[in-house]
Amino acid sequence: MIVAIDTSSLLSLVRYYLPFDKNNILFDFIKLKVENKEIVILDKVFEESSYTAKGIVIETLNYLKLRKNQVKTTELLPSQKFFNQVEHNFINGSAKNKLSTVEFENRKNEFLESADAKLLLYSIKNADRRIIIVSEETETNNDNKAFKKLPSICKFLSLEIITLPELFEKYSGIEFEFK
Repeated sequence: MIVAIDTSSLLSLVRYYLPFDKNNILFDFIKLKVENKEIVILDKVFEESSYTAKGIVIETLNYLKLRKNQVKTTELLPSQKFFNQVEHNFINGSAKNKLSTVEFENRKNEFLESADAKLLLYSIKNADRRIIIVSEETETNNDNKAFKKLPSICKFLSLEIITLPELFEKYSGIEFEFK
């Protein structure tokens, strides 16, 4: 099992779990999994994390700064099928009709360069391995973006996606409690 973690989960880890990790059990566990490439941090997720919430993720998980702990996404190119899915299946409702052709193309290009798209492409490219995407996003579209949220797209593509608490349940090597 390889875990590809989203910015939202890294942010939740840093904000809601690590402050209670007084003995660094969880911190060290996650660090080891990243160093062993069992948890992958895509360079786009790293980049997004560096400017989200004033960079608290990168400040707290400073080992993510090491290039060896990041997976390059420059070679993750979408297939024609993926392009078609972006244009027809990943678009939110009538957003395509509300946008001019130029606006739609700009939004599509932004989406294709986003951390979410790279997580999807990484999972598709590595379909022969069990890739689990971890994200705290929900399927509910509440942000007025042109494209659907990661869980909706994963569902459409039959990609496995779970939340951080669900990930913790999968690991037998870690047990922690809040006191």
